[in-house]
Amino acid sequence: MLAGLKHRLLATAAAAALLGALLAFATPAPAPAAVPATIPLKITNNSGRGEPVYVYNLGTLLATGQQGWSDANGTFHPWPAGGNPPTPAPDASIPGPAAGQSKTIRIPKFSGRVYFSYGQKLVFRLTTGGLVQPAVQNPSDPNRTIFFNWSEYTLNDSGLWLNSTQVDMFSAPYAVGVQRSDGSVSSTGHLKPGGYNGFFNALRGQPGGWANLIQTRSDGTVLRALSPGYGLETGALPASVMDDYVNRVWQKYTTTTLTVTPFADQPGTKYYGRVSGGVMNFTNSAGAVVTSFQKPDADSIFGCHKRLDAPNDAVRGPISRTLCAGFNRSTLLVNPNQPDTTTANFYRDAVTNHYARKIHAQMADGKAYAFAFDDVGHQESLVHDGSPRQAYLTLDPLN
Repeated sequence: MLAGLKHRLLATAAAAALLGALLAFATPAPAPAAVPATIPLKITNNSGRGEPVYVYNLGTLLATGQQGWSDANGTFHPWPAGGNPPTPAPDASIPGPAAGQSKTIRIPKFSGRVYFSYGQKLVFRLTTGGLVQPAVQNPSDPNRTIFFNWSEYTLNDSGLWLNSTQVDMFSAPYAVGVQRSDGSVSSTGHLKPGGYNGFFNALRGQPGGWANLIQTRSDGTVLRALSPGYGLETGALPASVMDDYVNRVWQKYTTTTLTVTPFADQPGTKYYGRVSGGVMNFTNSAGAVVTSFQKPDADSIFGCHKRLDAPNDAVRGPISRTLCAGFNRSTLLVNPNQPDTTTANFYRDAVTNHYARKIHAQMADGKAYAFAFDDVGHQESLVHDGSPRQAYLTLDPLN
């Protein structure tokens, strides 16, 4: 699972290729190539910016469960004990490539993040519970005025999952990629030409407080846009921002059944939702109530948590994921069969997750992780391969 997100990424074993009949009689078929202890990550700086770049590879070493950081050679270093108040973490920075250049580091079998920052090193601290990640929704966070971003990845014995994420914020643009065992390359996360400025201009033009998500330096330099969940936390968005849509959904399903088919590969597994007494109850095909949801507020919707909590189970979690996607994309009123994967229906209501809407509109392939369960219906910006040769992180221009 990718650190910091509520994604549930399932590894699938690669099928072994069949040999020709004569060769198959002569020798046994080769086993799938094992994923090595580290793989190369090629970082290319196409940003056009002149400042130095600093790279960090932080996460959990899957073999031991230890938290720590990896140097450029892929060597793991556990974090020392922290304190209360938090103590400075060791300098885990790796000098990144200059503008127009590339640099290759090695990444170990982690579940973690690759951070990159422009011009300044990030500030990391350690508590008795582990690493303190940057939290730029807090005005006093020491990283608040630094221009940075991160990608999340899991590398394990089943392969690589690497994403471009905007779940927490939209900031320094980048794309991710993987070279497969056959030499082909898959990538995602690139913006359309003009997409960076296009996103911020669109957010500024959206009434209702959405422009307040944008954070700038004192000189007016744009640093990022916070996700709407953090917008609620900071007061940038009103707590009532999704109420009208939620009320209409709750009204509709007092007299209509919401059918959820949470697993694309299990079309016979369905759950049926109806609102009664202000609660949406879901029943299985036998009519037994399997889980219930209180009417969610905007925080529950944007964070896919609290009243839309999604445990990693076989029933409530998959239903909640589906509801979360339906609320964020505002598809629950136009289609009583969910998940709705018809992208033409996404974000059509006036009350919707406009942050997610505007991000997807600016992506070259339409894919993004604009909220935690944006992978419902495969709308996420993620690359995966079971036998990766190399990973890629490309720092893109701000235009």
